[in-house]
Amino acid sequence: MRKVYLNKTGTNDCISVFVQDAEVLSAGTTIHSMSLRDKNEEYQRYADDYDIHFIFDDDIPAPAFYTVPQVDIMAKDSKGGFIGTVGQQSDLESDAPICYINNQQECFLIAKTGKEFIKIAESWKHHLEPYSDIIFYGSKSEAEKELDFIR
Repeated sequence: MRKVYLNKTGTNDCISVFVQDAEVLSAGTTIHSMSLRDKNEEYQRYADDYDIHFIFDDDIPAPAFYTVPQVDIMAKDSKGGFIGTVGQQSDLESDAPICYINNQQECFLIAKTGKEFIKIAESWKHHLEPYSDIIFYGSKSEAEKELDFIR
């Protein structure tokens, strides 16, 4: 079955798309930021104790890469790496894998699900396994040279 890609950058409005005789995959690097109203002591504890700095509206990063499949970045660490959900919008209750992308664009699996990630949060850096399911591009236009995108 042929694969087609749905660009998820810049929009969270589209939940799914059906294309006859094709598998539709989400693509792009998106940011899952939270309102400043949600910032509390628990999020600060994750930053201070575990080096997991969840992203809030006052400090949104701009990653210099485009991923296939989609990686929805929800946190960063003190070394400039990113923590995100693979293939869908971040939801720690979902079954989507959680990955870590370091500042050399090397990708590692942290946990198979968001629930597992929360359970191992204090030692997440000891659970990193090389993860080759993410392809990095410099931009969407670079990805379009190799992949079939839905227009």
